[in-house]
This record gives sequence, structure tokens and C-alpha cells, in this order.
Amino acid sequence: MPDTDPPSATLVATQNPIVKVLLHGHEVKRGVLIPLKTTLEVRDDYTIGRILVTRAPVKSANAAISLLRNLLPEEIVKGLPHLRRCSKPCDLPAHLKTRFMNESAQSRMIHTGKSNWIYIVVGPEAMLSRDEVIKELQTVEGLEEDVFLRSVPVPLIAPYSQMQAAMWTQHFWPALYRKNNPLGPHPAMVSRATEEIAGDTAVWMTLAHNVAKEAHSLGYGEPVGACIVHREGEKTTVVALAADARWKDQAKTGHTGNPMAHAVLRAISMVAQKLVKAENKQTQTAPTPILEFEAFQDSPILEDEKKVFELDHPCPDGYLCHGLELYLTHEPCVMCSMAILHSRMSKVVFRHRMPLTGGLSAEDRGGDHPALCGADGGRGLGLFWRRELNWSLIAWEWESGGFIKPLQVDQALHV
Repeated sequence: MPDTDPPSATLVATQNPIVKVLLHGHEVKRGVLIPLKTTLEVRDDYTIGRILVTRAPVKSANAAISLLRNLLPEEIVKGLPHLRRCSKPCDLPAHLKTRFMNESAQSRMIHTGKSNWIYIVVGPEAMLSRDEVIKELQTVEGLEEDVFLRSVPVPLIAPYSQMQAAMWTQHFWPALYRKNNPLGPHPAMVSRATEEIAGDTAVWMTLAHNVAKEAHSLGYGEPVGACIVHREGEKTTVVALAADARWKDQAKTGHTGNPMAHAVLRAISMVAQKLVKAENKQTQTAPTPILEFEAFQDSPILEDEKKVFELDHPCPDGYLCHGLELYLTHEPCVMCSMAILHSRMSKVVFRHRMPLTGGLSAEDRGGDHPALCGADGGRGLGLFWRRELNWSLIAWEWESGGFIKPLQVDQALHV
């Protein structure tokens, strides 16, 4: 990170008084945010299809392209925007140059010196009739006798970086990177969001760490903590602070543990209670809930939790956690990950990756991770960004740089 990062004292001094109290004098240093990759970004392969390409004299290229546009449906013409429609012979990857050049004397002439020919992408081979394409191209000046039509393998999805575009240009066909990411969040969006939260992420992670450590020392739950904040302009407000409480009151309930009392679910439920409280103030009502068992253990169990819980929600309008940010000591399990999505959280940051049970990361679960001894949990779900789900958010893994001691948990634990 740049050397202009605010020192610990300055970072703490800029926070609200309640935040300074919650930090309990702990040192805060800025860490590193690492954006998560989507399931599509980390997959081992990419979809390969075959396209037909032709070539024509430069003076006839516009006529050939216009003819192909009239011949093909619009979805075919616009279906491969990441591939260069027209390429000079010198711009082709080496293996295609060699292949096309050695086909005939005319091909060697086309690839020698400053060529007056150009290669043109026709479209996906599976959707075209070769005979029909050849028949139409024969009407173009310069192609009457011998129409060049060859099949070439190409990636069917757009590259998500300049480096990948360069690789595809070298191995397949000249490709374009349009500064977008068809496999995940737009790079500019990730960059802006990272810059927005980087300055004070360490503060919220420290708060989550503190409650996690305290609740664990009291035997309430695993050393896992969550902190939810609301950010508006230069002002960031703590909305909820919750530790894991799955072991609290286990003797009373007769269960070995309460899976509904994960830190994430408790924090989201606390937000919901604040929204209900704000609504009751408006309607001047105060209904008393009838609960035989407090499933989420969402009443404050620590003093720090209570201090935050008693504060009013800074923005009580809108759906549950819409526009809020969640900071976690550990990657949430699948249950909590889906709760995060359904609550419409906007950003999630976690410190410790859970490579076997986490729901946000897309990398293979288990595998070569040293703590898992060869365990194989299959592919990660990457739930923070999935096309088939009706909500997406940006998520990061955060490295503290060593100023916060690790919170060790069983690697098979569902956080």
C-alpha cells in the first residue's frame, strides 16, 4: 500500500467516539484487500468453439462484410465482439500464419511483404452453411474463383483482462479487451469499491476480532465475529456487532450447538431489530414478541454488542441490509452466505478463508491446503457473484499484515 496511509493514531482519532471506546486502545494498522474471484474466473478451462474465417482483397473487404451481415442473423454477427472482425495477415498468431501461408503459392504471396489482403471472421461454424457462405462470397470482386473458408478454434467468452486478451491473440485469434469483465464484477467497480473501504477496513475488522475473542473466552461460541457498518460519504457508522454464540445455553436447550447463532445471522438479525424499533417509533407501537426459544441468540450477550445494539439505525429506510457492509473474521458458511445475499448486503470482507466450508470463495475446496490433509470438498460455490442468483455483491479477503493475531478454528467448521 502507499506510504501515505494514515498512521494508527490518526486513523483511530477520525472515528466516532463509540468506535474509539469499542477499540479499547488496540492498535490499528491498514492491511491489504484482495478481491475474490468468481466461479467463472477460476475455472480450469474456458469454452472453445469454432468459427469460420475468410479473406478478401482490402478493396473488397467492405463489400464482403456487408454481404455477411445481410446473410447472417444479427445475434450471430454481434455474438463474438471480443474477436477482431478483420485482421491483417501479419496480425494472425504464428501457427495460423504458418498454416495459411503453406497452403498454396497465392497464400505465400499474401503473407509476404505489405499485403493487400485481409482476413475476416464470418461467424460460428455450427450456425453456418459452408456452401451458402461460399456461394455468397463468390459474388464479391476478387473472390470469384477460389473462396478461402477455414475453421479456427476460439474462446467463446470475452477476456477479462488485457493479459488474457494478449494470450488469446497469441494462441487463437486477435482478441480485444474492452475493459469489462464478463465473468464477474467490472474492474472499475472493484477498484472504486476497494479504494472506498481500504482506509478504515482495519477498524471494523478489529472490532469483529475483539468480540470474537471475548465470546470465545467466555465459552459462548467459536472465535468468530462480525461487524456491520453503514457508509455515507465520509461518514461510516457501526450498525451491528456480533460474536458467534452457538454454544451459549447449550445445557439449557439440550442441544450440542445452535447453528442459527452464527455471528453473521446474529448480526443481520440485530439490524432487523433496529429496523423494527425504528418502525415502532414511527407508528408509536411496541409489540412484545412471543418466543419460546430465541433461535438466533440475537440479543446482545457482550457489553460491546450491547453498546452498538442500543444505537439507532443510521438509515432505517429500505430493505434489511441494502447498502450495508459486512466485516468478518472468517469466511461465512453456505448458510450464512445465502443469508448475506438475501439480506441484500452490498460488500463483504473476511479475514480467514475457510477452504473447505466457506460459501463465498470459488477456488477448489480442500485439495492441497496443508491444514486439510488432502481433503476434497469439490469446487467452491463463489456465492458472492453468481449469474443465476438474484443478487450480487463485491467481496474481499483481507490480510492484516500481522498486527492482529490469527483466530484459529477447526478447518472443517461451518462459520
